[in-house]
Amino acid sequence: MSFPPWSYFTGSAVFHYLGPAFAVLLFARIEPLGVAGLRIWSAALVLALWRRPWRAFRRLDREGRRTVLVWGAVLAVMNAAFYMAIARLPLGTVAAIEFLPVIALAALGARTARNLVALAAAVGGVYVLTDVRLDGEPLGFAFAFVNAALFAAYIVVAHRAAGRTGAAGGIDGLAAAMVVAAVVSVPVGGAQMVPALTDPVALAAGFGVGLCSSVIPYVLDQFAMARLARATYALMTALLPAIAVLVGVAVLAQVPSPAEAMGVGLVILGVAVHREFRGDAAAPVAGVEEAGDKTGSAVRD
Repeated sequence: MSFPPWSYFTGSAVFHYLGPAFAVLLFARIEPLGVAGLRIWSAALVLALWRRPWRAFRRLDREGRRTVLVWGAVLAVMNAAFYMAIARLPLGTVAAIEFLPVIALAALGARTARNLVALAAAVGGVYVLTDVRLDGEPLGFAFAFVNAALFAAYIVVAHRAAGRTGAAGGIDGLAAAMVVAAVVSVPVGGAQMVPALTDPVALAAGFGVGLCSSVIPYVLDQFAMARLARATYALMTALLPAIAVLVGVAVLAQVPSPAEAMGVGLVILGVAVHREFRGDAAAPVAGVEEAGDKTGSAVRD
């Protein structure tokens, strides 16, 4: 059965914030960097057992290995910064900041008036949704902006991997990158992971967070990125702040104001109005022909 590309993104987006919402509840038992480490290590364990990425890594060329190493480093530091941010700021605020650099990627692909309108609606929705003010928690905002920059880098690197043929792309590339991220995370948050090793509840919860936050959404990301142009994917990330609000309501009882509800509507409108540009036959990324027979479609920037 074939699913539309947007369905993979939607599933990824829901789990992208469902896991962190549960992680916020886990902060009472484990420090944020420890939760981030548990997330990465549990995801790496699941993906390693599933895909055996070391075999694929050995077959990669130099460019493929470099992509995996950069991808893994980005995942490790991005997750650490994200958890340090949501420990200090509301989930919706961090989601909005996370979106800001990504909008530049979407702007690069806005080749029509319709897509510019979609982009304007999405940006306006994020602004109305969050009403971000840089006060109260400067360190939290610093971590949020670091996470935002790395999230944009993640989209670029992961989209490149999704467009490669062979083991460098897709789920094998993700599994290899997650193993790299687990190694990088040790000096970052390894010490804060230690208390969880003697706390079965925290250990089980951390494993659940890793499954919800990294395994499911990142696997779905690969399916989405192999089917969507990078600019289209970047614009669709405008849904993330809206979904963060909805998850905040369901899990953390953070009820949105009327202005926030209007922001959700604007964001969804922007995504609905946008149309992927398909008219340029020369649009594929340099060196990338197709994502493979399983995707059935070329990958375009």
